[in-house]
Amino acid sequence: MTILILGLLIFVGVHSTRLVAPSWRDAQVARLGEHGWKGLYSVASLVGFVLIVWGYGMARRTPAVLWAPPLGIRHLTALLVAVAFILITAAYVPGNRIKRTIGHPMMAGVAIWALGHLLANGTLNAIVLFGVFLVWGAVGALVSRGRDRAAGVRYPDGTLAGDAKVVVIGLVAWAIFAFVLHRWLIGVSPFA
Repeated sequence: MTILILGLLIFVGVHSTRLVAPSWRDAQVARLGEHGWKGLYSVASLVGFVLIVWGYGMARRTPAVLWAPPLGIRHLTALLVAVAFILITAAYVPGNRIKRTIGHPMMAGVAIWALGHLLANGTLNAIVLFGVFLVWGAVGALVSRGRDRAAGVRYPDGTLAGDAKVVVIGLVAWAIFAFVLHRWLIGVSPFA
């Protein structure tokens, strides 16, 4: 569990610098240059991610079960994760109204993804992993949205066609991950 927690501290810590220490982050970008900062950020993120995967895998071998999720909860989880994939897609596909409405759909999507996984997993390691991402995503979305409002940031108008594109891409990506990649990468089939 220690490796999982260390990985989360590094990964979420790096991804939280803009939320909790924007002036420090800007000073580092100025000192290191944009490429230097992105390189350091990427290396730290990768180290954190590897530690998360390694630590979670180790913790799964001897799980501390706190509760048994209800049998049908995986269907709600699948729905929440499908919504999360749509939101995360909205962050990167231009011309949609979802980004304009939510402001930071990637962070909101991470929070919804984590919530769905918290509902479907009753082990201590799952609560730690998904709980951290739920808090990070929710707080990050709120803080970033508040910062945007204070700065008068206004996202471009989108179109119905842009929204449809986001939904289709998000659902196709979700289906590929849910029905193929989740079992292969995580070792668990969401629908088995």
